[in-house]
Amino acid sequence: MSVRGQGAAGPEQVPAPDRAASVPDRASAPVLVSLNGGRGAADGAAVPLSPPDVVEAALAAVAAGAGEVLVHPRTPCGRESLSPRVVGPLLEAMRGAGVFVPLSVSAGIGAEPDPAGRLERVRSWTVLPDRAVVHFAEPGAEELGRALLARGVAVDAVVPLRGEDGARPGAGPLARFLAWPVRDPGRVRLSVELAAADPGLVAGLRWLPPVPLLLFGREAAAWPVLRLAARCGAAARTGLGDVLHLPDDRPARSNAELVEAAAREIAAAGATTAGSR
Repeated sequence: MSVRGQGAAGPEQVPAPDRAASVPDRASAPVLVSLNGGRGAADGAAVPLSPPDVVEAALAAVAAGAGEVLVHPRTPCGRESLSPRVVGPLLEAMRGAGVFVPLSVSAGIGAEPDPAGRLERVRSWTVLPDRAVVHFAEPGAEELGRALLARGVAVDAVVPLRGEDGARPGAGPLARFLAWPVRDPGRVRLSVELAAADPGLVAGLRWLPPVPLLLFGREAAAWPVLRLAARCGAAARTGLGDVLHLPDDRPARSNAELVEAAAREIAAAGATTAGSR
């Protein structure tokens, strides 16, 4: 699904290096898996934190049907990091092990609180991910997104939406995304975090620029929002980075188990939508 409508005037296209052409529009692809998110050791042994555990989890999730992998790289002591000495070896290990779907890295405040520091980090990467997550609720998001695109890294622009905001042009992070002059449907995706599966919020996104749309929720909102994404034809996301339990509230034993459950939920939601036509 692409969201369409009138965005900011004067769209700007950032020249793309050749490698960007290999990043497809994944809006209709299998689910994206968020392997670890901002989790820590206290969230349970199922959450992969070390490079070997991340690689193993990624391979299993892809075998279960994940079409993209999102990871928050960590130092040996468990702290999130954007350092090229952390990001590069992890990406190489994943690709070397046979994880051939697009790989995403979170470029958020949890890994580097300083906006200038985040820019310095991504500009120093020697091994590039296919995509990077940029949170438009965080300072410096616009410049960070431009820097990533200039390096040939596609951008997932994360915008949180809640009922009190609505999908209104002047509502916080959404307004910042709308004011961002970069419009490149092949390399920019709007990733909307919903606090609840509110179809009204999604309906309000129709006037947005023509970029692919991904919908996701966290914890209690994770499964209802995934079903809503399936009904809307948007890309969906699951994984231990977002939710620790299965749709029936049993604890998830792995990211692969969540991906398998997501596939069943998406198929069921799609069948329901088709049957209602």
